[in-house]
Amino acid sequence: MSNRKVHFVLHISADKYMEFYCGTVREVVTVASDGRKIRFPANLLRPFVGLDGIHGEFVIEFDDNNKFVAINKF
Repeated sequence: MSNRKVHFVLHISADKYMEFYCGTVREVVTVASDGRKIRFPANLLRPFVGLDGIHGEFVIEFDDNNKFVAINKF
């Protein structure tokens, strides 16, 4: 089974992330660097939340069944 990696950039303010954290919004929808639209659970971003929100380049990895494997910031 191979894994698929998707690269994307996020800039989410601390106020906006509070909507995710409080459960008002459950998913993040963004556009990957290659133009694909991706959707994933917002809670996957919790390790990356700073005082100013979430900012940076990320790679999310899925398996062949589109199940989450890992997310990394670089």
